[in-house]
Amino acid sequence: MVKLSILFTLFIGIKNRDFVKGGKLLVATGIVIMIFGAVFHLQGQSIVGPESSFMYSNPDWITYGIQIIVIGITLLFAGISISRIKRK
Repeated sequence: MVKLSILFTLFIGIKNRDFVKGGKLLVATGIVIMIFGAVFHLQGQSIVGPESSFMYSNPDWITYGIQIIVIGITLLFAGISISRIKRK
């Protein structure tokens, strides 16, 4: 049975170290997206931001912020999983 990483190397030209770099990139991206989601959520709750913002005290942005945080968490765990799988 051929390992999946060998198939990627043969057909796409991706090496194992590129997967680890991609995992770190996903972790960093997930953290940044989570921070943005938290800011949007807090703006929707009237805790952060200027009162002139369209997000300020807007209940829609409370749920948008939560959804963005969930996307960030998903990317974070995907990056951690990729990094751990490729180290073994």
